[in-house]
Amino acid sequence: MRTLSDILEEYEFLEGDDRYGLLIELGRELEPMPDALKTDATLVRGCSAAVWVYPASQENERLHFLADSNAAITKGIVALVIAAVQDKTAAEVAGMDVAGALAPFDLRNQLSSNRTQGVPNMIGLVQQHAARLAAA
Repeated sequence: MRTLSDILEEYEFLEGDDRYGLLIELGRELEPMPDALKTDATLVRGCSAAVWVYPASQENERLHFLADSNAAITKGIVALVIAAVQDKTAAEVAGMDVAGALAPFDLRNQLSSNRTQGVPNMIGLVQQHAARLAAA
């Protein structure tokens, strides 16, 4: 998976429909999430499209998430959130300003509000999981 800074560098170079294209491409690049993990327990509430996030493993104290969505643009937004936190320690993710890391993408002004309304819930879910692990 690309780093968030690499994605931002490319994103800033693009405009309009090309940015949508990049988001769709990022969604396609997500590590596949098995259908068996797409359950009510992994469903992120408040998203206009179905979004699932699953904490797959914690190797070498680094978090690794699987995620998916049934909508292409939303899946790209999911990929951005995952890129911000993927393979970081639980303590890093729990203390991180994920929304701040995503702010340069200006998603609220680039996309309709119904596409971004679930982002805070997705960030909250990931950070709550990290906080539980960091406290253990």
